Amino acid sequence: MSFEIILVLVVILFLLVALYREWLWPPVLFFISIVVLTLAGIISPKEALGGFANDQVAVIVILLILSEIIRHSSLVDKMFDRIFKGAKSVNGFLIRMMAYVSVSSAFFNNTPLVAMMMPYVHAWSNKNNISPSRLLIPLSYAAILGGCMTLVGTSTNLIVNGMAIESGLDGLNVFDFIYVGAPMLVIGFFYLLLFGKRLLPDTPDVVEEFVQSAREYLVEVKVNKDSPLIGKSIMEAKLRHLEGLFLVEIIRGEKLITPVSPREVLQAGDGLIFTGVTSAIKDLENMGLSLPKASEIPDSGKSIIELVISHNSRLIGSKIQDSDFRAKYDGSILAVHRNREHLSGKIGMIEIRAGDVLLVLIGPDFYKRVAEVQAFYVISKKQETTDIEPWKLTIMIGGIIGAVVLQAVGVFPLFYSLFTLLGVVLVMDMIPFSIIRKGFDFNLVILLAFGLAFGKAMMNSGAADYLAAMILQLAEPLGFTGLIAGIFLITNLLSSYITNKAAVAILFPISMTIATTMGFDIKPFILVVCYGAAASFITPIGYQTNLMVYGPGGYSFKDFFRIGLPLTIIYMVVCVMVLDYLYN
Repeated sequence: MSFEIILVLVVILFLLVALYREWLWPPVLFFISIVVLTLAGIISPKEALGGFANDQVAVIVILLILSEIIRHSSLVDKMFDRIFKGAKSVNGFLIRMMAYVSVSSAFFNNTPLVAMMMPYVHAWSNKNNISPSRLLIPLSYAAILGGCMTLVGTSTNLIVNGMAIESGLDGLNVFDFIYVGAPMLVIGFFYLLLFGKRLLPDTPDVVEEFVQSAREYLVEVKVNKDSPLIGKSIMEAKLRHLEGLFLVEIIRGEKLITPVSPREVLQAGDGLIFTGVTSAIKDLENMGLSLPKASEIPDSGKSIIELVISHNSRLIGSKIQDSDFRAKYDGSILAVHRNREHLSGKIGMIEIRAGDVLLVLIGPDFYKRVAEVQAFYVISKKQETTDIEPWKLTIMIGGIIGAVVLQAVGVFPLFYSLFTLLGVVLVMDMIPFSIIRKGFDFNLVILLAFGLAFGKAMMNSGAADYLAAMILQLAEPLGFTGLIAGIFLITNLLSSYITNKAAVAILFPISMTIATTMGFDIKPFILVVCYGAAASFITPIGYQTNLMVYGPGGYSFKDFFRIGLPLTIIYMVVCVMVLDYLYN
């Protein structure tokens, strides 16, 4: 192996480990990798930054902006109310929800769609006494299945298409994906309806009234200087048998006391760490205990809400005490819920992760301040909407569909159609520019652009040829079918445990090299990378919509694996059979 191949393989290993262990923010990890590859001369500065001028990346950004406009439209609320008004049973709601989400996600970005739907799912489940955990995974899976039907359904499809064009190949058509995507949508639809009740957990959860929530949270309170509990033991202070709360730790200066003995004597300034139901939080103040200073928000407009940290939040990796949450958003974090993981120590020292659910005491300006951020999704309340004139919204939605059709029949490239449509939308002044600006996800753009550069580095260095030769040694005896199945499996596993952007950046050049070496049609080897990366069902971290429902549904990794593994196997079988029939 040459030095260039060794270096690229080392960078790949670094990316895989660092992304899995969450050492740094994904855009930072990709940036470090591209800097190393550029300094080593494997890619030129032009190649390193060329992804930012790629028209497929621009298409993704435009679709995100247009989806954001639709998400803020009051017309969407009215449409949702009409769609779900007659749903009386779980299957009735699932059918309506999955049909709407899957069809819509074929043409619009699925992340805003899931964000729009989550409050409706919670509201319906609360009203009908159904656990949201029965509905949220189907919501995410429906978005994924629908997105796999078209070129514009997921960002991974578009970025792989961009890689193909960068490599001098013909781009994919909008509906090249439908031959696998449509059958799998139907199969996935019936799979979730028939087996969802048996495989999905029934996690108790009440979102409408958060102060009565049964979820376990980590809550920190402080013993006031004038507290009547000072000098009393835990038993004497009656902190041992609080209804709905369990004292797990005492923080006394730099000392952590755990487990807590019933004979432990309380001192002024002690920090008490409880886990339990949120309904008991206010009761602690009546016992001479206070919430942290950061929680002291003026009484006017005060309420407690629940929110989930988004996959691309700038809060990820920062400690709560360093997040400046109150100053930025007029809200103080009272408690943290991370599924079934035990969180230890001061709340302020907890490092925020994607998918965390936070219990937040908010002030009157909270919703105004969060209108322009992508840091989290509020799941306790339907978003504030904007009244957009129906004729304007009709022009925009019709324009998106028209752009897709024009590209499908080969009349007009997708970029030019959507770019023109965006100009029309801006001229019509449909919503404030601040909301449109929110749709520009710069973190995603970095990942996509550097993903293109990484793929270029694999081709330039010869690493793609080297890895392709290794895969061929193992799978070549199995022929076309074995190679397609192997690429799907590897891409899917990488996508499930790191990110789909990294997975396609690594596997696309390898897949293309395999097809060229064996003399096969390149198109199925491009498509299988798309399917393997986008059809991510077995973990919550592989796809952004899975991560969005992970915390709110109270799911564990095991829940995703139990229901997602059979669906992934079915998807691989259908994908291999269809591609083998069409292209072999």
